[in-house]
Amino acid sequence: MYIFVLGARSPRSLRFTAKALENLLEEKILTPHDNPPAAAPLPHAGFWIRSVAAIIDLILLVVPFAIFVSFSAAAMGISNPFFNHRAGTPLNETLTQWGPTFLFLCVCFFAAESWLYFALSESSRWHATLGKRFLGLYVADAAGKPVDFWRASLRFCGGRLLAHIPVLGGYYFVIDCLFVGLAPSKRALHDMLSGCLVLREGAHSSFVR
Repeated sequence: MYIFVLGARSPRSLRFTAKALENLLEEKILTPHDNPPAAAPLPHAGFWIRSVAAIIDLILLVVPFAIFVSFSAAAMGISNPFFNHRAGTPLNETLTQWGPTFLFLCVCFFAAESWLYFALSESSRWHATLGKRFLGLYVADAAGKPVDFWRASLRFCGGRLLAHIPVLGGYYFVIDCLFVGLAPSKRALHDMLSGCLVLREGAHSSFVR
């Protein structure tokens, strides 16, 4: 036990006080700087829960897409020719003329709709689409911080947009999904390209209910 004499002025008392403080520091009774606790690892979302969230989002996207397809087909006059067409018979003039344009417009609409849905949702205060929010998931950067609209757009372009490419997009989509299931980090290719993570909701997160 060390006793400090307040108001001491002699060199001997000052040396005693300095020595006492040094001993206290060595015994860790006093510490000049406490080391901050180690950060808890971020809980990454796995393959199955992300798949369920993706299915929910796909169902939500299909509704406006179906409305667009119906009205566009009616406006171009290809609804009846399409439904009356029989397999193995030549396409009539209307389908031959407007069919490629109709398909192109449908693909462009679905790509634009998906981009706005994912980019706006994942950069909002929820940091998640409706499917992810329902399951307690959210999108963050590599440090666990919220992403902005352009980072979310880059994430979309590196994943779902590339999946729209004929033939090659299908292979890319399969590989992208396999990365989530097999990679230790549980990150898809589009997560790595955009520097993003898909995390579970927790006390550490920026997730807002």
